[in-house]
Amino acid sequence: MATKYIFVTGGVVSGLGKGITAGALGALLKARGLSVVTQKFDPYINVDPALMSPTQHGEKFITEDGAETDLDIGHYERFTDVNLTAESDITSGQIYQAVIKREREGGYNGGTVQVVPHIINEIKDHMFRISRNEPTDVVIAEIGGTVGDMEGTPYIEAIRQVSYQVGRENCLFMHVTLLPYLNNPGEIKTKPTQHSVLKLLSYGVQPDILVCRTEVPLDESIKRKIALYCNVKYENVIENLDVSTVYELPLYFEKQGLANAVCKQLGIAQFVEPDLSLWKRLNEQIRYTTRKLKIALVGKYVSLQDAYYSALEAIDHASIENGVAPEIVWVDSDPLEEVSEEELNDIFADVDAMIIPGGFGPRGMEGMIRSAEYARVNKLPFLGIGLGMQMGVVEIARNLANIKDAHTDEFEKPCSDIFYYAGLSDTQAAILSEIPLPDQPMRVGAYPMKIKENTKLHQIYRSTEASERHHHRREFNLVWQGPLLQTGLVFSGTSPDGKWIEAVELPDHPFYIGIISHPEFKSRPIKPHPLYNAFIEAALKYKKSKPKVQTE
Repeated sequence: MATKYIFVTGGVVSGLGKGITAGALGALLKARGLSVVTQKFDPYINVDPALMSPTQHGEKFITEDGAETDLDIGHYERFTDVNLTAESDITSGQIYQAVIKREREGGYNGGTVQVVPHIINEIKDHMFRISRNEPTDVVIAEIGGTVGDMEGTPYIEAIRQVSYQVGRENCLFMHVTLLPYLNNPGEIKTKPTQHSVLKLLSYGVQPDILVCRTEVPLDESIKRKIALYCNVKYENVIENLDVSTVYELPLYFEKQGLANAVCKQLGIAQFVEPDLSLWKRLNEQIRYTTRKLKIALVGKYVSLQDAYYSALEAIDHASIENGVAPEIVWVDSDPLEEVSEEELNDIFADVDAMIIPGGFGPRGMEGMIRSAEYARVNKLPFLGIGLGMQMGVVEIARNLANIKDAHTDEFEKPCSDIFYYAGLSDTQAAILSEIPLPDQPMRVGAYPMKIKENTKLHQIYRSTEASERHHHRREFNLVWQGPLLQTGLVFSGTSPDGKWIEAVELPDHPFYIGIISHPEFKSRPIKPHPLYNAFIEAALKYKKSKPKVQTE
């Protein structure tokens, strides 16, 4: 069949969960045997999130091909289990950059370049390109922001034009909107949704399906009222009730008839019974998570928890698999440099495991080093990711290898550089640091890893080969390999040629693993990453072995 296009817009307020809705719909269509690819259009002028602060924008989700993308791309991958590419995250910055570059090269033959048609055409080209690159049954494209935002206007015009180019039978408009509930007088108000649809109509776009975010269930009269005044079929008014976990949404939307409404509207044959067995199993597991775990997350961006979104999701995936409800203990690494040993012990005394995730720049490094030392000395399960791995190795170099000034050259002070900028010329240039270093490219995207046999990493992966996504600028300095090996540290993962150190571990520790890459980007709710799964298993063992607190 011809490729079907589903455009997801949002109204009334931001933060309604357009990305989650798009991802959950993708999961339902995949369960019907359809191939699905998901895409987001962000109206901001930044070319990509690479230079955006994690404390303002949240994490940068890394794709297999090394694109630094919006965290919604992570939602799409986790729900659909499809590895996306740079073409799945398009910004206004990219659109304008491409048009201006073409104009400077004479590509418009001296003509006047305007928003209409040139910017609109560039947007549409990306909408079509994603299915041209890899033919697919359905493209789900989310338009960032809220209908009525000035910067989003070109995207609404683009999707209007696409509907005429591909035919209305091959294009569906889904609008995610808010139905606020007023405690006094105890009513759901539909006017915000009506006004949002009216604004969309003013651009020439009639929504086919309304996904209505609400905190109370919708009765039939409310749904009929919305359908009548928004010119939408009654069965296409979909309730999106607040749920305890986003992973309930595929089954919840299936019960609401969302995927059936989409298939009917697009003329997609529905003779295939959706296979939702894995989602049902997942929700059963969530329902029976009874055990508790406290996991310390030591980071420098803890003021915005979305900065570590994929790591949190990977912890959740593995916790669900192990019947655990994790409690994250947020620890700001920056002030840890100054606290006393007694205070440090108090901070971590009650936790069952520690993770130090990635980051850039020197702020908070010393606090990470002290935290890694606590985990090593106290046999606390430890997982160091990216910068967390680096600081764990620096701690071992200082305190076990007696290299007292060991550090990374990213610290910007004279030191024995255990990690240093390696000048990788085959990767894209990007800056994600608090320190502007535009001439220093990063190793970003998927790279292969060779795993040493008879190591914990080998036991976890059950293979001597793996591939993980990278997002870092520094590499381990092989000059210091000898002294660190003498401490008992094992380099359990390397690049296939042995040039780069990918992972380390301490064999005499219950669980002490550092990895330079970011396995969390490949974790899925129905397929937890084995490294995070092993981390949670180790935390459970540690908690079980802790002496019980005596109470009177």
